[in-house]
Amino acid sequence: MSSRARDALIPYSYARFADAKAFVFRMWCEFAAERHAPAPADLSGACKYGSLFVREVFGGVIEGHYAHQFNRVGGRLVDIGHDALDVGSMRNPYLHDADYFMVPEYRARLASCALRVDGWVAGFIRETGTLDGP
Repeated sequence: MSSRARDALIPYSYARFADAKAFVFRMWCEFAAERHAPAPADLSGACKYGSLFVREVFGGVIEGHYAHQFNRVGGRLVDIGHDALDVGSMRNPYLHDADYFMVPEYRARLASCALRVDGWVAGFIRETGTLDGP
């Protein structure tokens, strides 16, 4: 079992994905600053936030395993952190372990990210005006 499927707020496209990736990276940097953490070089460590964001914006489901999460949108594998160093160092980043999504601790960690991601989604839609146009 994967996460629950969502309908898209906006249709997926390469251009919109690029906009979303730049936005999420900016938000990830702001989040690091709030925590007084070093500025991130990429989206390493952001897969829970990124996969929630992609699911909310482009629809589809979250898939993955204990070390990494990504999305399936309309049958396409979509990973907002595909070029992050942590993903690049994994032997099999795109394996899917459906049972992992049933672990209560995992579900709690994912839920703890949701409020922040909801704000990111609203900000992305406001900034890009994507609900008002193509």
